[in-house]
Amino acid sequence: MSTLATTTIRPFVPGGKDFALSKRFYQALGFELTFEAGGVAGFACDSGSFLLQDYYHQGWGDNFMMQLIVKDLDAWWAHIQSLDLPGQFGVAEPKPPALMPWGLTLAYVFGPCGELWHVVQG
Repeated sequence: MSTLATTTIRPFVPGGKDFALSKRFYQALGFELTFEAGGVAGFACDSGSFLLQDYYHQGWGDNFMMQLIVKDLDAWWAHIQSLDLPGQFGVAEPKPPALMPWGLTLAYVFGPCGELWHVVQG
């Protein structure tokens, strides 16, 4: 095994526009809050994880994108629709799964800081 082997990459996601709201948003989506300390909250879902940062800059939030690869996009879409994310969290309306010109079928979910999630079946 290489001495340069890695185990995980965890991006920092903007959450500081309203940190408490962002934490509730991600818990509602199905992510587990694994820890919180020093303005950072760890979230995990199966094999993926990220760090929610209590920091906000509009340019960062508006340009931040993540890809969530799921086993069953239809099940995730049904879950997303059941949450009424715009009503509960004041976010933009999620966009339903659609086939993109580059060949992936994906749905869009917008977070409280403007961050965009591409939910893709993989």
